[in-house]
Amino acid sequence: MNAKCARCSKTVYPVEKLSCLDKTWHKGCFNCEVCQLKLTMKTYKGYNKLPYCNTHYPTTKFTAVADTPENMRLKTQTKNQSQVEYQAQFKGSLKQFSATADQPEMQRQRMVQNQASGAAYTADYAAGAAEPQRRPSYGNQAAPPAQVVQPVVLPQAAPAPSHAGGGSGGGGGKRWRALYDYSAADDDEASFNEGDIASNVEVIDEGWINGKVERTGHSGMMPRNYFEEV
Repeated sequence: MNAKCARCSKTVYPVEKLSCLDKTWHKGCFNCEVCQLKLTMKTYKGYNKLPYCNTHYPTTKFTAVADTPENMRLKTQTKNQSQVEYQAQFKGSLKQFSATADQPEMQRQRMVQNQASGAAYTADYAAGAAEPQRRPSYGNQAAPPAQVVQPVVLPQAAPAPSHAGGGSGGGGGKRWRALYDYSAADDDEASFNEGDIASNVEVIDEGWINGKVERTGHSGMMPRNYFEEV
């Protein structure tokens, strides 16, 4: 059965049939709703399933809406979801600092942070670097063999000839002068005063030397940073 025309409500035969906007039209009835301009499939614009020309096509306009309670609720909910207000309050709170009591838990956390940062370790290390290096005490156990560092031999002037019938002297070998006083801490160490001369000096490692104090005649280990070469 043939459909009816959406404009004139008459029967539309296949020869003059035009299907558009979910309706059936006569080709002659397919025109603009306002100016009755005849339209084609390329020149029409549909609005609410009605054909319009380009000039009279309805345009969408914005209208003012009253602030009803429902609209205000939706506005507040949208603002909360966007977190704009929360971020503004959070940034404002960062500018304010409040004093807190020094509780034991806070002291413990501060100590852990200081240890983790290594600041206290660095300060202790700097303070200990100024003190003389001590050899570890092994008690009755035998001490491990010391690492011998071979000193660099520099060319030296020929020693002055010794006088016949000279005194006891201090012995041969290298001679070092003490810069500070030192008291022996172990049995294998030697004590000395500032200005004493050590002879037959042998460098054991970076921190210790072995030699004989000419003033006392005692031999033993002595801290290297307490001497200078003569």
